[in-house]
Amino acid sequence: MMNSNQIEKIRALIVDDEPLARRGIRQSLQSVFDVEIIGECKNGREAVAAIERQKPDLVFLDVQMPLLDGFGVIEEIGAENLPPIIIFVTAFDEHAIRAFEINALDYLLKPVDPERFKKTLERVREQLKNKQSGQLDEKLSALLRDVESLKDRNVSHEYLRRIVIKENGRVFFLDASEIDWVSAEGNYIQLHARNKTHLLRETMDGIERKLNPREFLRLRRSTIVRIEQIKELQPLFKGEFVIVLKDGTKLSSSRRYRQNLDALLKS
Repeated sequence: MMNSNQIEKIRALIVDDEPLARRGIRQSLQSVFDVEIIGECKNGREAVAAIERQKPDLVFLDVQMPLLDGFGVIEEIGAENLPPIIIFVTAFDEHAIRAFEINALDYLLKPVDPERFKKTLERVREQLKNKQSGQLDEKLSALLRDVESLKDRNVSHEYLRRIVIKENGRVFFLDASEIDWVSAEGNYIQLHARNKTHLLRETMDGIERKLNPREFLRLRRSTIVRIEQIKELQPLFKGEFVIVLKDGTKLSSSRRYRQNLDALLKS
């Protein structure tokens, strides 16, 4: 009987900007005898470089990442150079999910369900067996053609356009496009918008997930900034920066979120 050491392993790359999400997939794969993790990437730029360099068989690709998201990775590499299997890791709603199903490319919803993960790997094995048929190339090409419409669905279904603000007995709507930056204030967040501030009962992680990552950048645990408001980056030390906004506001970044600024500098 052939043992696990004699089986040709599936070479997998994990791409997600959230450390906990990467760890979850890594732990799920630890007991899978026929999959070898060849690397992890924290953003889309790293993913493009790793895919081109390492030629993985399988990529777990997060859809929502700052600056270069999962769709951007697909576009930059091109259908003809994509790995045989891409598993999207997403928080999309049920309507957007149908777009993945149409192209028969698998996906995992966050948080990842262990049973769903097992079924996904079964599909991976089956698809790799049939990769010589050319069907996968056709599906990947179809996905690439649909990327723009998927992005539109992403924005319309997933990200906030307006935020409900309750202040002094009033209820009004603040357009997300008016937000310059966001800071943490205890159990609240403070929205800085056009020289005004508004308190909202929300967490920084929560608002980050709701804001379009193509428009907003996490600088540190307590700060998110609108990318187009950044005027200047002033390096400090050990990978930290002072970020100067167009209105003169100065914010600071932390090393933990340095990869976000790296992606911005390379864009």
